Amino acid sequence: MNFLSHFYFERFATSPERVVGSLLPDLLKNADKDFVIKPNNFEDQLCGNPLHMDLLKGWNGHIEVDRLFHNADYFFHHTHAIKVLIKDELAGLPIRPSFFAHIALELLLDHLLIAHKAISVSKFYVALEKVNRDALRSFLNISQLKDTPKFDVFFDRFIASQYIYEYADVAQVTRALFQICKRLWSFDLKEERVIAVSNKLTQYMKEDLKDFHDVYQYIHYEMIDFE
Repeated sequence: MNFLSHFYFERFATSPERVVGSLLPDLLKNADKDFVIKPNNFEDQLCGNPLHMDLLKGWNGHIEVDRLFHNADYFFHHTHAIKVLIKDELAGLPIRPSFFAHIALELLLDHLLIAHKAISVSKFYVALEKVNRDALRSFLNISQLKDTPKFDVFFDRFIASQYIYEYADVAQVTRALFQICKRLWSFDLKEERVIAVSNKLTQYMKEDLKDFHDVYQYIHYEMIDFE
């Protein structure tokens, strides 16, 4: 799942560290695709600081949410359907349709959370701004992140850009999808193709994602006893 979907499961958290922990695996991946940490290997060193433990609880929640989502029938059904829907629109590009469909579903779910006022984007950014940066840095250092200063620079830019607000517009979601694909493949993109894909995704969302709450209810139920 993407940023806002992970935030959905921590939207009532009283600790900004819990929220940021739930976003941290994706924040690290966006900062540098080679950023890999395993904070659970260092729990003995982290457990002395309550803020570190909030970050770790958020981190573990993220991993569990993604595990449930990516193994759900909902995920397999909709990614296959979106792949079939947009395959012709991607013809001539090096993009793998299954990858595009996977990310499209995740970003459309974020869009729907905004559209249905299920989360507050402003509260999302407030949590990021209020996180204890010293605790976050020491959490990353203890977890042996290889370049914490590089993550710091990315994190500041991520907050300053406020680009998550743009997910309220499906056309912007589509542009974000192609930008993600450009991290993996090199290609030129015409606006006509963006519009065509955006129209397809809008059609699918209106006709086939009316059940979007179901996947959140399923994950929430499965995580009732998750610590």
